[in-house]
Amino acid sequence: MLPLACRTRLTTANMPELPEITAYVEGLERLIQGQRLEKIRVRSPSLVRTWDPPLSAAEGLRVEGLRRIGKRIVWEMEDELFLVFHLMITGRFKWTRAGAAVPKKRAHGAFDFANGTLLLTEQSTKKRAALHVVWGEEALAELDPGGLEVLDATSAQFAEALTRESRTLKRALTDPRVFSGIGNAHSDEILLFAGLSPLQLTKNLSDDEVSRLFEVTRASLGEWTDRLRAEFGKEFPKKITAFHPAMAAHGKYGKPCPVCGSPIQRIKYADRETNYCATCQTGGKILADRGMSRLLGADWPRTLEELEELRSR
Repeated sequence: MLPLACRTRLTTANMPELPEITAYVEGLERLIQGQRLEKIRVRSPSLVRTWDPPLSAAEGLRVEGLRRIGKRIVWEMEDELFLVFHLMITGRFKWTRAGAAVPKKRAHGAFDFANGTLLLTEQSTKKRAALHVVWGEEALAELDPGGLEVLDATSAQFAEALTRESRTLKRALTDPRVFSGIGNAHSDEILLFAGLSPLQLTKNLSDDEVSRLFEVTRASLGEWTDRLRAEFGKEFPKKITAFHPAMAAHGKYGKPCPVCGSPIQRIKYADRETNYCATCQTGGKILADRGMSRLLGADWPRTLEELEELRSR
């Protein structure tokens, strides 16, 4: 029988990505665009990562617009002041009644408007969410990792960004300097339906594989954005999660692949987990998990058949 660590589901952490950030941006547009930010109440000093201009400079200013930069949410204030939020792994926004108290636990602070209060919370005990306050577009541009916006890109631009360096597909898709807004969760979904291994090297892809990956990436991000729009409707997003039940691969370790029915596999590194289908993506090969392959040594299963045999012992 496999060790318990190999049989139980692992909890992994993922931050909101392009579809989820877009849902927040569109929800905030409906609620705070055109509104004046009356007061900011910060409970967690670690949230604010800049000191000049001070966060207090935003009080009394009107929100003129909202946008996404990678996985960051940008509030465009009057006087070219920008509030730039990075929710990281477990940071989340919650819209509530005006003047609501800031929770004592796991809350960074509150942003008060006449029509309601936006709370910023973080479930993890490790406070990673960040807020930068900057003046002007030039300073804002310095916070942009520079990744390609796939939904706005041509196939040639995608191919150039993808193959600029030789690295695994998983790393290339999730590097914010290469592609904008794609992370651990949506890269799993993209690679499943593209039929490509997460460990395939970008330099080894054929032209047809690059083209297929481009089309699947655009389709997947677009479909998930539309799915969340339909799910939340005109309501502010109340539950943003990287483990959406409708996902096909991500967070579905041991569950049947919706394409072929084979059990979804995983590779775990630190607190991250890559999910894939061996039948659809790796020709039936079980990819080595660094920790478990070291533990099992020569007994590490190389194929789905060997894995089933090991489980039946």
